[in-house]
Amino acid sequence: MRALPFTSIVLLFLTASMLSGQGQIAPAAVTPDKAVSTPAAQSPTPEGGTQPPSSDDAATTIRKTVNEVNVVFTVTDKHGHYVRDLKKDDFKVLDDSRPALEISSFHTEQDLPLQVGLLVDASNSVRDRFKFEQESAIEFLNQTIRPKYDKAFVVGFDVTPEVTQDFTDNTEDLSHGVRALRPGGGTAMYDALYFACRDKLMKSSQTGAVRKAIILLSDGDDNQSHVSREEAIEMAERAEVIVYTISTNVSGTTQRGDKVLVRIADATGGSAFFPFQVTDVANAFAQIQDELRSQYALSYKPANFQADGQFHTIEISSLDPKKNLKVRSRHGYYAPKQ
Repeated sequence: MRALPFTSIVLLFLTASMLSGQGQIAPAAVTPDKAVSTPAAQSPTPEGGTQPPSSDDAATTIRKTVNEVNVVFTVTDKHGHYVRDLKKDDFKVLDDSRPALEISSFHTEQDLPLQVGLLVDASNSVRDRFKFEQESAIEFLNQTIRPKYDKAFVVGFDVTPEVTQDFTDNTEDLSHGVRALRPGGGTAMYDALYFACRDKLMKSSQTGAVRKAIILLSDGDDNQSHVSREEAIEMAERAEVIVYTISTNVSGTTQRGDKVLVRIADATGGSAFFPFQVTDVANAFAQIQDELRSQYALSYKPANFQADGQFHTIEISSLDPKKNLKVRSRHGYYAPKQ
């Protein structure tokens, strides 16, 4: 089951009636969203039909709600180096500026599998160094995806997103998916990001906690999307996806699209990279790989949980200000609405 920022767990303990006189008990049912009224087992009749349960076959429902927020984050020192040896007690968490009730779980990156979406701008604007970017992306996937543990998918986009390789842990298949990308027409980057978050990462069948990330290669100049930049960012936040952006702008000057890439990465807890030299693209991928292996994940209970569907802010910081540690995470989350 996919991990959600908030989980409502309903435990249904059902005492069933005796089945054919054998005294079997029906198993407990677990429902994440709401209580379900489950009828007691019906005994077969001699005619092959069923008879209604007696009043003694009542089901007992016990409701327990657990509300938690899951956050993946990185910590760097004053020199920008990753700090990998911190513990749960080294952090404080503020939810809407209020201290969290408790940090209920804490993991280093080795504990969580990785799901990666590689989104490659295949519009005419990136044609000049497209081949080199493909090879850099392939090397990144080969170095990052661990068989039987991590999974990745590949999407190319111009006016529409196209999945050239769906979720897999097979790096050879992923390489084929990257090489199948072909430069095309306009740029619908926001649509591609929205699609990858909503239809791939949010709907993933992976059970348990995972780290979800997107690597977005583009010049950031969108001219075809139906959704806005902020709508794409909101979908990434709802899907709990960290977005790393790699600019394909080789002009040597900051363009409007570069600012868009910074905004997307910053809002989701990722980083933006600007490899002006084509050879620096591989270095950007290497830095992303290093960060993905240098993360923490925690779950906490907000002090004032509200199932209001609204955006709530998250702030994680070190309890020791003298260390000058910088914590980078997504800025907040959308609560479920009941």
